[in-house]
Amino acid sequence: MATPQPKISFKEQMHQAREEAILQSACRLLGEKAFDAMTMDDVANSVGIAKASLYKHFCSKEELCSAAMVQILARVQAYLAELPTEMAPMDKLRALVRWSLERLLANEMPLLPSRNSTLRAVLMANKDYLSGLVAVSDQIGEWITEAQAQREISPSLPPLVVLYTLYARACDPVVSFLKEGGQHSDAEIVELVMRTCFDGLAAR
Repeated sequence: MATPQPKISFKEQMHQAREEAILQSACRLLGEKAFDAMTMDDVANSVGIAKASLYKHFCSKEELCSAAMVQILARVQAYLAELPTEMAPMDKLRALVRWSLERLLANEMPLLPSRNSTLRAVLMANKDYLSGLVAVSDQIGEWITEAQAQREISPSLPPLVVLYTLYARACDPVVSFLKEGGQHSDAEIVELVMRTCFDGLAAR
């Protein structure tokens, strides 16, 4: 017989639920404002709690946003794992970029921290973040290499250039520019960015 799991107290359940709400709000605010413009007051107000309560979960903005970024990487890994194994490598890459763009439009994909951002240094020292980033990069890199072998992606391009190009779509400012312009629906924006990413700008 399996050993029964110990019951979690109501207090602990509430603590976990509040922490999940905090992380979700942090992810959304990172998407809307980016790290440097976001404040702990913004997060507390979004969740509807006092800032003192927020600090019971995370002692700094850097710690909170690091935890949010780790959670986002876990979501990406879960999505990659759900893609059918029989799916062609290029189709997997297209599916990932489409999913990322949809998350970006929904403010669920935070903008990457700038090189001089405090968050960048914190993330580079976070083992959970780095291990998740390596796992995601290795999986995407494998699909890129396979797609190049199948001539779906130019073999003359270094795989790392392709990887960074695909990563950049997850924080592409073109998406927000088109959204603010109001001339295209979200679905149309996704299709336009997908075309420029995978088909380029040259006439076909």
